[in-house]
Amino acid sequence: MNTALYKLIEEGEHQQQDFKFCINDSKKIAKSLVAFANTDGGRLLIGVKDNGKIVGISTDEEYYMVEAAAKIYSKPPIRFSTRQWQSDGKIVLEIAVLPSTRKPHYARDESGKWLAYIRLNDENILAHPIQLIVWKKEKYSRGIWFTYSDNEKFLVEYLQKNKSISFPKFIRMAHISPKEAGDILSNFVIMEVIKIKTTPENTLFVLNEEFDKKNFERF
Repeated sequence: MNTALYKLIEEGEHQQQDFKFCINDSKKIAKSLVAFANTDGGRLLIGVKDNGKIVGISTDEEYYMVEAAAKIYSKPPIRFSTRQWQSDGKIVLEIAVLPSTRKPHYARDESGKWLAYIRLNDENILAHPIQLIVWKKEKYSRGIWFTYSDNEKFLVEYLQKNKSISFPKFIRMAHISPKEAGDILSNFVIMEVIKIKTTPENTLFVLNEEFDKKNFERF
């Protein structure tokens, strides 16, 4: 028995760990690699069932399928490291992915579309369009252009009175275009005025508890 491996498995599947019984589709693995890279990083333990039972891998084919997932079915390619664990004559392949500085990463699905995913607890879910804008703006070397207009004021005042707002609701209530709403929300996320709150069902925007409106309006 490999005590260190069993300690990892006892953690179960979570934000930074996923089990794979085997690999028969590089596209599905690409989704997990992308989700880890776009979030907090993580590891795949290949040769472990969902219930934590070690079944092991039998060939090197798993490694080559992971490599294909990372280099062919992920864009930009995902960097990963590997480690082999041995326990009771069985081999478990660990694939480790660090949080990326090249977000967003996209995975190619069965229809050929490139989609970005994030890791939420033990699930890989689609990244919200606003999150994609945030990642892209964070790469701007000159920062972002920002004005505190009536639409920005409306959003702040609304969130001071209500727990959250969705992207479509902000568009309707502020009577602005999706592009304008996207610019405002993404700017506020970058400035840490608001936070993105994602669940498997929806994505909402909430006011940062540390936001100080009085100090903010001085600028």
